[in-house]
Amino acid sequence: MKIVATCFILTFFANTTFAQKPISIQPDNSKPFVLGVIDEILSKALGEKRVLNIYLPEGYNKNDTIKYPVTYLLDGSADEDFIHVVGLFQFNNFEWINRVPKSIVVGIATVDRRRDFTYPTTIEKDQRRYLTSGHSDKFMAFIEKELQPFIEKKYKGNTSKTIIGQSLGGLLASEILLKKPALFNKYIIVSPSLCWDNSSLLNVTSPILFDKFSSKTDIYIGVGKEGLTPGDVPRVMEVDANLLAEKIKASKSKFVHVYLDYLPTEDHATIMHPAVFNALRVLYPVSTSGK
Repeated sequence: MKIVATCFILTFFANTTFAQKPISIQPDNSKPFVLGVIDEILSKALGEKRVLNIYLPEGYNKNDTIKYPVTYLLDGSADEDFIHVVGLFQFNNFEWINRVPKSIVVGIATVDRRRDFTYPTTIEKDQRRYLTSGHSDKFMAFIEKELQPFIEKKYKGNTSKTIIGQSLGGLLASEILLKKPALFNKYIIVSPSLCWDNSSLLNVTSPILFDKFSSKTDIYIGVGKEGLTPGDVPRVMEVDANLLAEKIKASKSKFVHVYLDYLPTEDHATIMHPAVFNALRVLYPVSTSGK
């Protein structure tokens, strides 16, 4: 019986083996997931080539007549804020939401944040500690005289321009707002590092404060529960953000509007995504068709 049983088992497995079909090898149909395009601009103001990550909205066609609002994102590298901020725009473009007009997003890849996003400081320790700092004037010239004209010439942008910046990027966005406000129509300023140079930027006399300023400007300022800032002259980030908002609210121009958003459940590391989401809701309070 053992011999018969053994023969049966061997016969069964042999038949099973021969009955199997050859395993077919599936072709590799994978392809890259494309979120946008990577462009470059050679900057004379900065003396270097800068990488741009650019999101073009669904339906974008360089040959049609439609033009789109443009959002300029500081810290716009692929491993920084570009992907998740673009996701917020794409999400708000869904037809069942339709809160934000389809927009071009220009992510400016980072090279040296402290060099590009800070103005000169009078604090000697910071001068020695951050040797490359203090050249925001060059970066603002880059934005005004090179980047914006480059985007307007190559891509189908309209006159609506927004800037988004957080931390040191928020400091730069605040400096642009106070010193060159006409560069953008909308400002999304998140957890700005206004403590730089002991918050001297808050003392700037800005064109937006006077009644003759007639460019419609909407400002969102978001800040979390962030407490004392680092440095030898610590300040409270929430207080500085509130002082900036109060300074802007004192404007005599009827074209300037500011909204301060306090997010107590967020800190400096987590605030960017929820703040930008809230900002889009504030800056676009009703459904829009791209105006």
